[in-house]
Amino acid sequence: MTAVQGGPSGVRRVTIQDVAREAQVSVSAVSKVLRDAYGVSPEMRAKVTAAIEKLGYRPQAGARAMRGRSYTVGVMLVALSHPFQPEIVEGVTDELEPTPYQEILITGGLDRERQQRSVEALMDRGVDGLVVISPAMSTPWLERLGATLPTVVVARHGGAAGFDTVVDDDQGGARLMVDHLVALGHRRIVHTTHPMGALERPHVLAHTARLDGFVAAMRRHGLEPDVIETSFTEEGGHRAALEALSRREPPTAIFAGADIAALGVLRAAEERGLRVPEDLTVTGYDNVNASSIGRVSLTTVDQSGHLTGQTSARLLLERLDGRTRPVHYVVAPRLLPRGTSAAPAKVFD
Repeated sequence: MTAVQGGPSGVRRVTIQDVAREAQVSVSAVSKVLRDAYGVSPEMRAKVTAAIEKLGYRPQAGARAMRGRSYTVGVMLVALSHPFQPEIVEGVTDELEPTPYQEILITGGLDRERQQRSVEALMDRGVDGLVVISPAMSTPWLERLGATLPTVVVARHGGAAGFDTVVDDDQGGARLMVDHLVALGHRRIVHTTHPMGALERPHVLAHTARLDGFVAAMRRHGLEPDVIETSFTEEGGHRAALEALSRREPPTAIFAGADIAALGVLRAAEERGLRVPEDLTVTGYDNVNASSIGRVSLTTVDQSGHLTGQTSARLLLERLDGRTRPVHYVVAPRLLPRGTSAAPAKVFD
C-alpha cells in the first residue's frame, strides 16, 4: 500500500493533497497531470511527476473513474488454454507498459452469450476501452459495443464501422501452406477446421477464413478440398487425425488449422506408428511458442501473436485519444517450413 508516516497506526495512504504539497502546486494542477489534461506545461508535469515518484503515490481506480477515466483496458480472450491468445495478451501488455493503462483479463469461452456477459462485466468495472479476441457475438451487437466504448476486435474478419479490427491474412496464409505442400508432391491433403457457428461471411473468425483459403488454393491446383471439422484443441486434432488415417486411402499430409490441433495430429501419428514426416506430413497455423521446440519442429504459418497484441493496444490508445475513423489492420502471414513436412513416400498423380 502506498503510505506515508502519520496517523494512529504510524502509516497512512498517500493522497493527492500530499502530492500537491510536495510539488508546491494546487490539487487541481495535480489532477490535470493525472488526467493528462490539455494545457499542462512541461514544467508543471515534471514537478508533479517528481512528487508522485518521491511519495510513491498511486491514484485509486475508483477515484480516477469518477474523474472520467479508470486507466484500465479490458481484454477478453476465449480461454487461457488456447496458446496463441496469451501471446496476443503479452503484446497488449508490452504496448501498455509505458502508459498509465493497466489491462484487466477475462475469459469468455466459446459461447456467444457467455462472451457478452464477460464483456459486460468488464464494462461494469469501468474500463476505458476493450480488446476483444475471437468474439462470437453478432456484428450488430459488436457495432453497438463500439458505439458505447472504444473497442478493438481481434481475429474477426469483415471490417466494421464502429470499432477497429486486427486480423491475419488467413486466406493468404492457408494458400502459402497449400502451395508448400503441393510443391512437395502432396495431393491427398486434409485440413482440420473449427465449427463456424452462427457467424456469416464476411464477418467470420480466423478459422473460417483459413478454411476458405484452403478450399480456394486446393481448387486452384486442381485438387479436391478435404476438410474435417473438429475443435481447435489438442484432443480435437487427435480425433480428426484418427478419422483421416482410418480411411482406405489416408492423406499424405494433414494441415491443422491451428498449432494446438497439430499437436494432437502428431500424437495420433505416433500412436499409429507413423513417422513424421517420412510417413505423414503434419503442419499447423499460428507459430505458437511450443511449435519451435526442437522435438516438435512444426511446419506452420506465423501470424505474430505479439505483433497482433501490440497493434491492438496501439489502435485502442489512438481511440482513447479521440480517433473515430475505423481502422482494419491486416497482419501479413509467413510460412515457416520446419521438420514435420517433406515429400510423400510416394508421389501420387
